[in-house]
Amino acid sequence: MNPFRRSFDAVLGLLRQGITPERIAWSLAIGVAIGVIPVLGVTTLLCTAVAIGFRLNLVAIQAANWIVYPLQIALLIPFYRAGEFLFRAPPLNLMPSEIAAIFKEGVRHAIVLLWDTTWRAVVAWALFAIVFVPLFYFLLAPLLRRVQRQRHPPCEAATCMS
Repeated sequence: MNPFRRSFDAVLGLLRQGITPERIAWSLAIGVAIGVIPVLGVTTLLCTAVAIGFRLNLVAIQAANWIVYPLQIALLIPFYRAGEFLFRAPPLNLMPSEIAAIFKEGVRHAIVLLWDTTWRAVVAWALFAIVFVPLFYFLLAPLLRRVQRQRHPPCEAATCMS
């Protein structure tokens, strides 16, 4: 099954369980934003912490995180470049041969060298996330409310009586 279809079915399942469209929309928006942070290997932990801390839906936030993983890889260089631009830092040569040469000098050297580039990229990502999360929420919440109404129309007074 297509991963997008599987994710859509998971969201429908959450709506059927009574989770509000608003809570799902926040979970998905934040999951997508965290899912593209320009630091590899931290998104699952961050999504879990945020879901627990803000009482968001863990399934929805992790599904969003998982589905955008290819986008995280694709956005690494743009976030690195945006961070360099924001801080007027000289661009790091990110050709594969240059990255390999950095790591040949040792992991510690690579971490130290890439640390500055990474934190600048995280600042650029944070600016993106501040705009993206509310925007995505306000686009997604009405859509989820409509899906919920179509799947579970509100009761008419005459038909809901027990």
